[in-house]
This record gives sequence, C-alpha cells and structure tokens, in this order.
Amino acid sequence: MAAYGLYTQIASNKFRSTLLLAGLFVLIYVMVFAGALIAEVVIDSGGPADYYLAAAARDLIKAFPFATIGAALWIAIAYFFHQNIIDAVTGGEEVTRQQAPRLYNLLENLCISRGIAMPKLKLMDTDALNAFATGLNRRQYSVTVTTGLLQALDDAEIEAVLGHELTHIRNGDVQLMVIAVVIAGVVGFFAELFFRSFFYSNWNFGGGRSSRSSSDSDSRSSGGGAVVVVILAVALIAIAWALSLVVRLALSRSREYLADAGSVELTKNPDAMISALRKIENRGELPGATSAVMEMCVDNPREGFADLFATHPSVPSRVAALVKYAGGRDPGLIALLSDVPPAGGQNGPPPPASSGTQGPWTTPAGPWGPR
Repeated sequence: MAAYGLYTQIASNKFRSTLLLAGLFVLIYVMVFAGALIAEVVIDSGGPADYYLAAAARDLIKAFPFATIGAALWIAIAYFFHQNIIDAVTGGEEVTRQQAPRLYNLLENLCISRGIAMPKLKLMDTDALNAFATGLNRRQYSVTVTTGLLQALDDAEIEAVLGHELTHIRNGDVQLMVIAVVIAGVVGFFAELFFRSFFYSNWNFGGGRSSRSSSDSDSRSSGGGAVVVVILAVALIAIAWALSLVVRLALSRSREYLADAGSVELTKNPDAMISALRKIENRGELPGATSAVMEMCVDNPREGFADLFATHPSVPSRVAALVKYAGGRDPGLIALLSDVPPAGGQNGPPPPASSGTQGPWTTPAGPWGPR
C-alpha cells in the first residue's frame, strides 16, 4: 500500500500494522512446526521424512491454541509495558514543566498550535544527540530527548526535532515501530534459544527408539529422513528469524522524509530542521541502546552493510530534500564545542567551524577560538 501524502501515510501505517500483527502469528506457527519436527526426530530417529512431516503437522494442530495464546500474551505485554522496557534500556525519566521548563514549553507550544494531544516528555541522561517517540495510543505517547541534544541545540532547532517526533506520532509511525519490535523480539528470542540449544548440545539423531515392527523399520531409510527433516527444521527457523529482521525494513525510509517535512510544516522553519540534523549527524549513538531503539531515533548512525540495511536515509540526503522542497539552507558540517579535544590532547586539530548561522554551542572557545 503506497503512501503519497500525510493522510495516506497514516492509513498505510495502520494497514501495515495489521499485516505485521498477522505476520507475527504466522512466524510463530512456523517456529512451532519446526520445533515439532525436531521433537519427532528426537523421539524416533529412524523414520522417513514424510512420517515426520505428518507427525509435526499433527503436533502443530494440537499446539495451535497454545501458540496463539502465547503470541497474544506477548502482544498484550508489549502493549502495556513496552515503554517501561524502553525506559529500562535507555534510562529515560519523565519530567515536568518545573523540572525542564524550556523543553516542556517548546513541546507544549507545538501541541497547542496544531491541536495535538500533549505526549509525555522524558529526558535521557547522555551526551549523545538524539530523540525518539514511542507509544501505541494517546495515553502512552511519549517523546524522549537526550540531555546532550538539549545542551547542543538552540530553541528553534529543538523545536524542529520535537516537531519531527510529533509528526511520527501523528503519522502512526511509532505504532508501526513498536509492533515491528514485538515481532522481531519474540521470533528472535525463540530462534536464538533454539540455535543455542541445538549447537551447544549433543543431540543424536541416529539412536532414537522405535516401537514399530521390523518390516516397517526396513522400509525406512536408515536415518536419512531424520537428517533431511532436521535440516528442514533448521532452515525454517532461520528463515523465520531472517523474516523477523526484514519486518523492520518494511518500515519505509520515506517516513523520515515525511517527519522532516511535518516538522517544517509545524515550525515554518526549514533552516532549523537542517541545522538540527547537521548537529545530530554522527553524534546520535545511544550507549547501551538496542538496534530496535536506535531505529526509533531522529538519526540512526548504525547504517549496516553498505547502507543496505539502514533504517534511516543519510543526513545529507535528508538535508538535500529540505533544501530542494522546503527552500532551506544547508550550512554544511557543523562543529560543536564537544568536538574540541582537551588542551594538550593527542586527537589532532579540531574540525573547522562551518559557515552559516550557528548557536552558542557551535563556537569553539579557548585556544581554538578566533584570535
């Protein structure tokens, strides 16, 4: 379902969310069937391949209600507790107007200007420059901002980043991300559990017991069917694991371009969005954060192999889009105060200051400043 504008993007994300939920159950059933194949081989390793396939199918039918309940339970846990899990990983803490008046007022003003429900505001104590939004409904929506971002960006730039995250909430991107993480998490967990058990145990597929007659045993290939079935089961689990990762790539990278555009629509300031991206560029790595959390951020520096598996477009391409379609100006690379090595350090000279309008956090002080 292609998305060509704001409202079609929202509808597209809802449609994808439904498909991803259905995909979760399908992948769970595949995992159960593969596990049943392995179990049948362990019980009796002397049968032909068609015998194991039929037995595993019967096992899947018996396990079907339990697998369905388990998957539904996982979704319920994610629905109610995903924010707690994310906060535990990132260390984000909810703040009030009294605790962070500058940030709170900027977010509240944006919400009031467009009639958007005010999400929860959270701060993450790290020097990294990044932000992300999470939640599945209005009561859960939250925007998390790092303290490094709050220090390095001026008010207009922070407002642009907040507008970016509010657009993700309005477009339904955050719902899609949470569902994708649920799918990848549950399948990845059981797949890794299986592979660890499989490769670190001494499973023997040639000596299983058999209570069938000798004539029936003679008609079987001596262990050949078991080997084929085990290979098939391993392949099914590996495919399910790979598909759970591909689910994340189903999140179109165009959502970041749309969020940038939505920020400009809210703030009427494309230059602020551009300069914010330039400051965040290559400074957004959150310590200890999982890849799932990084995929929710304004910028994900983990590009993957040759940018093939990157979940975000590169900052230069996003900036180029804002320059082309929003009339913004690109100041180029921006040096921050945090980039300046300590006096007497061995890191070499600091990066040159870029041209364009810069805030107080981009002008090097001390011996590196202009004379």
